[in-house]
Amino acid sequence: MQFDGRHRDEILAGEVTLTFRRWRRRQAVPGHTYRTFIGRVAVDAVDVVEPADVTADEARRAGYATVDELLSAVAGDPDLPLYRVAFHVDHAPDPRSLLAADDALSDADRADVDRRLDRLDARSSHGAWTRPTLALIADNPGVRAPDLAATVGRETEPFKVDVRKLKNLGLTESLSVGYRLSPRGRAYLGR
Repeated sequence: MQFDGRHRDEILAGEVTLTFRRWRRRQAVPGHTYRTFIGRVAVDAVDVVEPADVTADEARRAGYATVDELLSAVAGDPDLPLYRVAFHVDHAPDPRSLLAADDALSDADRADVDRRLDRLDARSSHGAWTRPTLALIADNPGVRAPDLAATVGRETEPFKVDVRKLKNLGLTESLSVGYRLSPRGRAYLGR
């Protein structure tokens, strides 16, 4: 799920707990947690509602003074269904961050990382990329993704998707600009 910065502080304070979206089909699942620029957001409920049924209380819980203000702020085709999404900020640590910080790799941990990287390489349409990408990030911390991608002849967006796969394994961390190896990634490459 994406949020704009307009209600950031109110969301973090737990004052804004609803959002309304126009989607062709549901894009959020109750019980799932999503990573956003605000942090991790857990979805509690997703319902289709008629615009005429949105209440003043719901508008306030979405950060708007009136229902009309809320409905005019909802982006998207007005012919699409209107979804009401109830959510809360999940203040628990991101499991990826906990994994990334763990640099005590046992032989079994290393074998598991090897297996997962081999599987990513085997499924790739552009060949083995996991270990070369880890080495590239190790040698170029804080370098912009477009610049890293260009050095290996790749388009930026697919390159970034691949780096996220490494991040999901706890091997890399995103910086305000570029990436770096996590403690786990450094321990893995340093074996």
